[in-house]
Amino acid sequence: MADDKIKKTENKLEGVATDIKGHIKDAAGGLTGDIGLQVSGKFDQFTGHMQQDFADLYDEGEGVVEKAVTFVRDKPLLAIGLVSAFSLVLGWLLIPRRK
Repeated sequence: MADDKIKKTENKLEGVATDIKGHIKDAAGGLTGDIGLQVSGKFDQFTGHMQQDFADLYDEGEGVVEKAVTFVRDKPLLAIGLVSAFSLVLGWLLIPRRK
């Protein structure tokens, strides 16, 4: 679990560094009139923001999985019943019926 927190922090820091690099490229491209450098900077900014958002999303998804595991551990019969009911409905919808 601690390794996951470290990995999340590393991903966020890498995203921040990529974002800062993108701002620098964008500014340098604006000063020199190099549109390609500006576009590259904008792309790096976008990539940095996505890395940070993915790290947050991973953390939220991890919380959902932990809640599901806790639910199954606390109420195993109810979990089996829910999965069975879902499977029956899904089977009824997907399996073709005879006429």
